[in-house]
Amino acid sequence: MYSTGLLFGESIMEVLRPQLIRIGGRVYRKNPIQEQTYQHEDEDDDCYQGLVECAEESCEGYEVVQTPQGFRCTLKAPSLLYKHIVGKRGDTRKKLEVETKTSISIPKPGQEGEIVITGQHRSGVISARTRIDVLLLTFRRKQPFTHFLAFFLNEAEVQERFLKFQEEVLEKCSMDHGVDSTIFQNPKKLHLTIGMLVLLSEQEIQQTCEMLQQCKEEFIDDISGGKPLEVEMAGIEYMNDDPGMVDVLYAKVHMKDGSNRLQELVDRVLERFQASGLIVKEWNSVKLHATVMNTLFRKDPNAEGRYNLYTTDGKYAFKERESFDGRNILKLFENFCFGTLKLNSIHISQRFTVDSFGNYASCGQIDFS
Repeated sequence: MYSTGLLFGESIMEVLRPQLIRIGGRVYRKNPIQEQTYQHEDEDDDCYQGLVECAEESCEGYEVVQTPQGFRCTLKAPSLLYKHIVGKRGDTRKKLEVETKTSISIPKPGQEGEIVITGQHRSGVISARTRIDVLLLTFRRKQPFTHFLAFFLNEAEVQERFLKFQEEVLEKCSMDHGVDSTIFQNPKKLHLTIGMLVLLSEQEIQQTCEMLQQCKEEFIDDISGGKPLEVEMAGIEYMNDDPGMVDVLYAKVHMKDGSNRLQELVDRVLERFQASGLIVKEWNSVKLHATVMNTLFRKDPNAEGRYNLYTTDGKYAFKERESFDGRNILKLFENFCFGTLKLNSIHISQRFTVDSFGNYASCGQIDFS
């Protein structure tokens, strides 16, 4: 009875507080639907049924061109997402075309190009474009994260201090439940995450590089003064509310001069990428932390906490994890100092990809010193 009541309560909350999707400066409501999932059911089949009731009025963000035959609108999307617009047996595209009285041309799978919407009525073309944007955003959110924006924290001093921390924790706390060498971060992968990204094409990677460069020119250089940000990586904290059952332990990072410049910088970068749609809005600010222990590493050294929610085919994946007792670690190493660093580069890095030295590989960066 308890679980049924919980599910009913969750259903009520979905109705009262539905998911909101921002597209082109407008906010749309995603209507919840009752779903039953079977082992061989294609989860995309009925997704269109649960999409928002889209506005029909003009959207200033769309460029609609009048032609001798009517109206035309184009948009670009990664080829990996075409199938979600087409739907199984083409049903989603057919339904879109019928309801909006338009014709929708989509490049063949694997071919990059433009999606073209044509119709006799401007309102119908705009409606089709809006619904396609909702579809793309919905399924983009189901993709596993591919890249992340971050400061690298893998300077030699910090790596050495981290290995000292690991050695002392295992020496003094290895008898505590769940504590072993497998749950420690790889010191070469220590980093400070600003935000996670889903980049599905070379064009999107290039767009991210350009956006980061714009951030540098518009505010990063002003905040940093054109000099590295000198920070101290010291003190440890845990993510959840029970120190006896910890999944993620992290090192705190703060400015040596006591200022708030690092927090201001990363928050403004996050805000800019959220506004562009490259990062899905989940928080209003970045929680500055450098993961040093994570129970997901116990079975998967490449795991990255909450960012492993979906598999490569977009299916939800539950990561089983065994928490550890962090009470002694927190007591003995509360003020452990991992060293000081000079942060002067923000990197765009690809998950699970490392360079010849074992560090995260960077596919783009900006320097501000």
